[in-house]
Amino acid sequence: MFDIAIDTLVMRPYVFTFFAVFLLACVPHVGWRKTLRFTVAGYLIAFASEKLSITTGFPYGWYYYIDDTSHRELWVWGVPFFDSLSYVFLTYCSYTTALFILSPLATKGADLITLETRVIRHSWAALVLGAFLQTFLDIIIDPVALQGNRWFLGQIYGYYEEGLHFGVPISNYIGWLLTSFLLVAAFQQIDHKRDEKMPYGILAIPFRSLMGPVLYLSVLTFNWAVTLWIGENLIALTGILIFTLPIVMVIVLAVLRINRYREEELQAHVKDYPWSPLTTSEKGKINRSG
Repeated sequence: MFDIAIDTLVMRPYVFTFFAVFLLACVPHVGWRKTLRFTVAGYLIAFASEKLSITTGFPYGWYYYIDDTSHRELWVWGVPFFDSLSYVFLTYCSYTTALFILSPLATKGADLITLETRVIRHSWAALVLGAFLQTFLDIIIDPVALQGNRWFLGQIYGYYEEGLHFGVPISNYIGWLLTSFLLVAAFQQIDHKRDEKMPYGILAIPFRSLMGPVLYLSVLTFNWAVTLWIGENLIALTGILIFTLPIVMVIVLAVLRINRYREEELQAHVKDYPWSPLTTSEKGKINRSG
């Protein structure tokens, strides 16, 4: 069992690297307890959705796993362990990217900080946007994952019928949207309890607010790089074109929002999260421009 655990890490270093970045971002964001609770809840939701789909066809449609590596890496009841684990960091980076889009932005020195509030974190807007952001990640991931026999993923799964989107059926993306709603809602519910004091693990790491969006872009870039590496230029180009305008819009609008917040937005942020890096500024003064 120990050998299988080690081989799981060795065979899927990219998955566990992304997961490590998730921990590095999430723990300073919401603390150890909420991070661990979401990791467990997110994994169970993802695993249930995958196990349900390979046995009933819901929610992703009918597909199957090819058990060629269970003697080398960890599988759980017919589902690769790393596959369900991936949902955890994909949900977090999608949700925090939604928070970055929805929140006012402030600077402290060179640091960029989202003025999150409890209202923003637990809003329907963060839920809907986060779920769609995660689903669109899978639009990039699934076509190249389906070509796993041509790269180091390996051919671990397939669909009973070839789908419209580079072999992926549309039902898969509908299922991802439904599951993403559940996953983001689970994070919001876990985060909903108000903390009376600073949770253990929260740290004012520089650019912590950017870690989620950067992880999101890193997952995109990794999959585009693999797609180009195996020579699937049309799949890569299609994905890049899908995301070019949204990425440019997010960056431009973010630049326009920096330090353009209202005083009540700042006060709401500090009231909800008194451990914010902004509260440590000299006499409460915040660096503002414009």
